[in-house]
Amino acid sequence: MNEVRNPVFLPEDDCYHQLSEDPYETETNWWSFNIPERKIGCWIHAPYYPNRKAITWRIFAWDDEGYDPARMAYFRKVEEAAMPDNPDLRDITFPGDKAGPGYSLKMIEPGMKYHLQYEDVSRGFALDFTHTGLHEPHRFPPGKPPFMQTPHFDQLGHVEGWMTLRGERIRIDGIGVRDRTWGPRGGPYAASPKVYATDLERVKHPGGARWREIERERGRGRIQYIFGHRRDGTGFLGFARVQDADAQGWAPMNAGWIRRDGQFGSLDATKSRMKTWRNPKTGWCTHMEVDLIDELGRSMQSEGFAVSTMSEAGYGVNQLMRWDIDGGIGWGEDQDVWNGTHFLRVLDALKATG
Repeated sequence: MNEVRNPVFLPEDDCYHQLSEDPYETETNWWSFNIPERKIGCWIHAPYYPNRKAITWRIFAWDDEGYDPARMAYFRKVEEAAMPDNPDLRDITFPGDKAGPGYSLKMIEPGMKYHLQYEDVSRGFALDFTHTGLHEPHRFPPGKPPFMQTPHFDQLGHVEGWMTLRGERIRIDGIGVRDRTWGPRGGPYAASPKVYATDLERVKHPGGARWREIERERGRGRIQYIFGHRRDGTGFLGFARVQDADAQGWAPMNAGWIRRDGQFGSLDATKSRMKTWRNPKTGWCTHMEVDLIDELGRSMQSEGFAVSTMSEAGYGVNQLMRWDIDGGIGWGEDQDVWNGTHFLRVLDALKATG
């Protein structure tokens, strides 16, 4: 297993890792891409639980015609499917259910190029595409939220191929992001070790709009992950520390990058920030401003607008975002993760009339 402190990913990291006996050990593979002209975003996501020999996987595509699983362009989830002994992630077809098999994944070039295929005949839906990395997998440093101990990387890639949606064949040709993570998650690893006597004590910087104050309560498990890139890979990616936002709503960014002229620069968390505005009807973000500076001293300002939205549970969302980046148009996502009860309190504050 590649050590946590090792920033380099090796060909064997394309495989599943020899993990501990921890019941919460999880290893994921995630693939995303978009089709901007159709306002479509698409995910493939598969957490594997080696100590249960089970996998849960999801494939979904969304556009601007419906956000919930019944109204998305496509949604399918298979939970706790039994995995074979010693599965090889470099060449695998994941187990399915009565509706049919899961997706297949084949490594073509270690760390760089992969072919994915999937078909749901009953829904007239299929995927057949390659992800070719624009760079080697980019490791985030351990010890910073949200990757305190867990090895994690992201990789931009050229995604090229086809989606079949309701029998219509649609071209895929753009920038996508994939990631991998392995280590314990969920259960005690998802809980904050801090104990707060009151909700007010959770707020590091009181003041400002009431809904913003509620949003930045600490210990609620809030994560917001945003990214946007032009076709040449110019762009940004990072996590917003919403819990540390100021009263005006500016939240520091960390565990991310600016990429320009093919060169990465890690975000300077003391100078990089994001501010978002929310729809008082839905509670979801409508647009954002991002003001970034990296370790090389390079700056990047970007403004993004939500184009289409999906939500499995009605609170946390993934959104296709259109970004203005360095004078050009880029595309990416807003991944806005909430505890349901916390989200309802923010939404109540947004809807308050007196």
